[in-house]
This record gives sequence, C-alpha cells and structure tokens, in this order.
Amino acid sequence: MTEFSLIDLIRTECALHRPDVLLGIGDDAASIQVPPEQELLVCTDTLIAGRHFPLNTRPEHIGWKSLAVNLSDLAAMGAEPAFALLALSLPESDETWVRAFAQGFSELAAQHNVALIGGDTTRGALSITVTAMGFAPRGTILRRSGAKPGDVVAVCGALGRAAAGLHYLKGHPDCGRAYRLDPHRVGHQWVRHLDRPPPQIAQGIALRAYVSSAIDISDGLAADLEHVLNSSGVGADITLASIPGWGELREELDQDVATQHVLSGGDDYVLLVTVPPDRLDAARTALGAADATLHEIGRITSDAGLRVRDAAGDIIEPTTRGWDHFA
Repeated sequence: MTEFSLIDLIRTECALHRPDVLLGIGDDAASIQVPPEQELLVCTDTLIAGRHFPLNTRPEHIGWKSLAVNLSDLAAMGAEPAFALLALSLPESDETWVRAFAQGFSELAAQHNVALIGGDTTRGALSITVTAMGFAPRGTILRRSGAKPGDVVAVCGALGRAAAGLHYLKGHPDCGRAYRLDPHRVGHQWVRHLDRPPPQIAQGIALRAYVSSAIDISDGLAADLEHVLNSSGVGADITLASIPGWGELREELDQDVATQHVLSGGDDYVLLVTVPPDRLDAARTALGAADATLHEIGRITSDAGLRVRDAAGDIIEPTTRGWDHFA
C-alpha cells in the first residue's frame, strides 16, 4: 500500500459524520465548530509497541486502546468526546494490520460518536499517537485540584485487573494455580481489561455536579491519587480491603502480588474521585442512573501524604508507587 491508500483505508474504516465537523480529513487542517457556552477540552497520548502494549497484541485491540486511553482523560474532566486525530507510525504498510487496527479504533469511536478528523502516517517503529477533543458546559469541568479534608475518596470500578492480565501474559509462576484450574475463567477476563479498557465517559458526565476532584487511573491508584493530593495540597487515608478488585485478585494470586496490582498496576482507566460527604448520596444516585457504582475507599485528610492501611489499621508501603516511563 502507498501512504495515500493507507490514509484512504483508515478514512473509510473510521468514517463517522458529525455536523460540527466543518472540514475533516483531506486538507492541511480540520475545522470544527464549538457550540456556544461550551469549553473545548483537548488531550493526547502516545502508545509505543512493547512499552504500552505487548508486541503480540492483536491490531484491533491496539486500535481500541489507542482511543480509549484518550477518552478516559476526557472522562476524568467530565467531558463528552467529539473528535480525534491519529498519528500512526508503522514499520511497513500492512493492509491487513491497518484494517484491523482501524476497525478496533472505529468500534470504540462509534460507541461515543467520535469523528476522526485528521492525523498523519509515517514509516518507523510501531507507535500510535491520538489526540482527542470533547466538550463540557463552561465552568463545569472536573480537575485534580479541588479535594478538601473530609472528602470521601472513591473509585468507579474494580482495580488491578489489567495489571493481572499483563502478569498472566508474562507467565508469572504464581498465576499457575488459577490457570491450571480453569485457564479461561479468570486470565482471559483480565487480559480483556488490559486490551480493551472501557472509558468511563458516562460516569464522568454524571459526576460533574457532585465531586470536588477527579482523575483517571492510568499509572496506578497510588500514583494517580498522589497527583490529586499534590494538586489539592491535602493527604489521604485509604483502606486496602475496601478497594474493589483486591478481594477478587487475592483469591487467585499471592496476596502481595494482588496488593501490588490494585495499588500500582495501572492501565485500569477507572475514575478516581473525591466527594464532599454531603454530596455522596446524590453522587451515588447520579451514577446509578448511569448504571455504575461508586466505591468508597478512604478519606481526604489535612495531613500531607498517602497512607494505605490494612485491616488492622497498619500502614502498607507499596513496592512501587505506579508507572513511570523513565524509571
């Protein structure tokens, strides 16, 4: 395939019409219309083969995830996604690979009415950069910097499953007991979370009026919660046993491994929020209407730092705090 036939293939596979796209793929830049009284939010992420996904990951899963990680950032700001740009670097022009990649990308894009409006293609090591854009009513966006002492720390789903999926793929021996018993019951479900994380768009929009801060968990609970604490100038106490997902992983893995996955594993793309106590019931009701659940895991404190406690109240120190690209 030539570069231009590759672009045509992606454009065909990812075709989605939105009336606010005034000019899409085909010119030097796209033109979009921003609705009145709305803010335009923009984020970008790069995925590198062997760093952000295993080298043997199926291309349709890579396409899905490359968009999902960006939509998750928009979800953390309470934004509704609208547009995306795709920059794709490929070692060779492989029509079968590109078609499958585009189909995974477009499957998720269609679920959230996201139009691909431009991008770039080049030859090189496999990497994907997506820029996503979305809207939120002016003055309603969620940020990391609003947590206050006494606020409830909560998450919108189970943690650690994606890390357990990567653990499974790497063939760690402490997974053996679970997979010998039933290799499909747990392992494949965890890998699914790694390959196809569902961005929590509905949750972010539902919580806009109720939470004091928000972030999506991409680098691990400990690392991302510390971003909120540092931005807000506060601390937090959380309880390990209250983190959804820990009990599930503990049944299948060594307890220390399960603990590490839920605290530092990353790739969860679950929303982490802080909620003033007087808004907690309303936040739960709003999430229930979005067919989701809010799980309380701790409290914001005036004392700086993050403290993770076991059932006895003793502090647990994670082996690592979370993902660091340059560690």
